[in-house]
Amino acid sequence: MNIEQFSVLIEKLFGGLLKQFDNGEEFAFYNYGPDLIRRIGYATNITPELIEQAAQKKVDLIVTHYDAWDFVFGMKEECHKLLASFGISHFFVHLPLDYAEFGTCTSLFKALGINNVIQQSIDIEGRSLPGIGEFEFPISFQELSERVSTVLSENIKSWKNSEKPITRVGIITGAGNSTKSLRDAHYSECDVYITGEKILYTIQYAKFIKMNLIVGSHTFTEIFGVKSLSEKIKEKYDSLEIIELVEDHFE
Repeated sequence: MNIEQFSVLIEKLFGGLLKQFDNGEEFAFYNYGPDLIRRIGYATNITPELIEQAAQKKVDLIVTHYDAWDFVFGMKEECHKLLASFGISHFFVHLPLDYAEFGTCTSLFKALGINNVIQQSIDIEGRSLPGIGEFEFPISFQELSERVSTVLSENIKSWKNSEKPITRVGIITGAGNSTKSLRDAHYSECDVYITGEKILYTIQYAKFIKMNLIVGSHTFTEIFGVKSLSEKIKEKYDSLEIIELVEDHFE
């Protein structure tokens, strides 16, 4: 696959979502690598350590959910310096991946064994509405908590605020800590809300409205979307090799 073919495929996969979020901050391709891409490494975040790992694994293109953050001062500049030094290109895609049919939320539903997705996560007036899915058969909150921990391969935090069996699940991957997001899940009659970050108000409001709450990490609630994107690319260009670049569980 060459760079032009990659660009055409990305436009095909995301369609109107690229135009909807074409503000210069939600996706970009940084061309530092070879024109012919043979190996893609994917991860949620881009960091200097991840780029060095990609170089060791002879990756031509890194695909991530996020660019390096401006407020992690100096890191974006260091990442670009390393990408250029190692000759590795980088593509990141944020909100279009969150709202794509195969994106972060839907991919987490699938990983958890929830195949009945009633509503994809969508953007409404600049904020995310939760994705809504249902289990075919109700499960206990304990069983779901253990499943989330296993799927994410990390310790999670959970608050049981209701005795109801779990059928309907609301998800916003990553930073879904807003009480508005919890309220949206509550109004959609969800039995549990799953996200990747929390603050004090998240916990207080969940308790107040008797909403069961499960919180993993920002990184690993979103990795399945990047994996899904990478697999979509490989479906089109089967000779490609895709590998997951290892990130730390430190959140």
